[in-house]
Parts: sequence; C-alpha cells; structure tokens
Amino acid sequence: MKKEFSRFEKLIGTEAFEKLTQKTVCVVGVGGVGGYVVESFVRSGIESLILVDFDKVDVTNLNRQIIALQSTIGKDKVDVFKDRILDINPSCKVKTYRFKYDESKKDFLFHEKIDFLVDACDDIKAKESLIETCLAKGIPFISSMGTGKRLDPSKLIITTLKKTSYDPLARILRKWVKDNEIKGVIPVLSSLEAPLKIEGREVASSSFVPASAGLLIASYVIKELQKK
Repeated sequence: MKKEFSRFEKLIGTEAFEKLTQKTVCVVGVGGVGGYVVESFVRSGIESLILVDFDKVDVTNLNRQIIALQSTIGKDKVDVFKDRILDINPSCKVKTYRFKYDESKKDFLFHEKIDFLVDACDDIKAKESLIETCLAKGIPFISSMGTGKRLDPSKLIITTLKKTSYDPLARILRKWVKDNEIKGVIPVLSSLEAPLKIEGREVASSSFVPASAGLLIASYVIKELQKK
C-alpha cells in the first residue's frame, strides 16, 4: 500500500485500487474541466496518463484552471501538468502531446493503448472525431459538454448525449449523430442549467462549474475502470 494513496485505497479496496494503477487514461483538453479530471486521476492513484493540449497558460485562465498561476502564464499546459503530476506521484508515466487534436492526428493518438478517454476539448470537429473513433474501436469514453456561462454546479449530470437538454453544444452533436447515423451510446457530462445570455465573444465562466464538472467526470471514469 502506497502511503500517499492509502486513504483512497481503504475506501475502494486494494484490488480495485491496484486495477486503477494499471490503467492508461487519455485526457484531450486539460483546461477548466480537463485539468480537474487529470488532478483527480493522479490523486486517485492512476499511474499512466496521456495528455493532449496545444495551448499555453493564459492570464484569463487564472479564474478556473488548476494549473494557472502567475508563475505558469505563457508555459505549455501539458508541460506544466506533467511537472505537477510528477510532483504528486513520481511513479506516474505521463505522455504529453502538444497539438490541437483533429482528424489528421487520429491515427497518431490512437496507436496508443488507451483504457479510457476523456474528451474535455472545446472544438466540435475534434469531439466528433474522438466520439466516432472511440465507438469504432470500442474504447470507453466520456465527452464534456458546455460548462461556460453557467453558475450552478448542482445542475451538472452524467447522462447520454441523446438525453441532453439546454446545451447548445450537445444540440449540435445530436444533429451530427442523427445526420451521420452514428450508432452507440455516447456518455456525456452536461448541465441542466441553460447558459446565461452574455454579450461578447469571450465565454464567461466561474471557478466552480468547470471544476465540479471535472470531478464528476473523474468519479464516473474511476467507477467504470473498476468494472472493466
């Protein structure tokens, strides 16, 4: 039993904990939602992570992203996260891909052994590619819908894309699924809260809704990994 994770191991049992340490999880997008997914995975004992993000830490990330500090502004998010992960658990194996995921990166990313994939990116085409590829390859996954322009974390739920409501992003994806006759269940994190009407192009956000979404996703994934 690793002392640093002993309290979580006691909670779920040694067999379940050992199973987690052997899994490889890929997180595409390590911003407001994905950052808290990664943080929770590492603190739950998962020891193999693949992180995908093209972006650098920006001053506007300070209100909601766990790696955003004055000292990390301007640095590549995946590099900052790798350092943070290894500072928590030096035994963790971390692969970082500093690119914007799209269809052209599909074969490169999916040559990896992936036990579970978390889509926490903002790009709709990237989400479509990730969902379709995971369904085709039988890779368990969950896709995060919108968390911006919302203030009530209690309205966040884990559901399926088909059952979503009040979510403009999910509406676009539901149409894509219908138009392209995509088959299979698509697990998602979504909010039952309608997004607030905010003027301007910048997406308004809080510190607590994206974080709560990330922790809900992490909880879901950890439960699913224990079933496999």
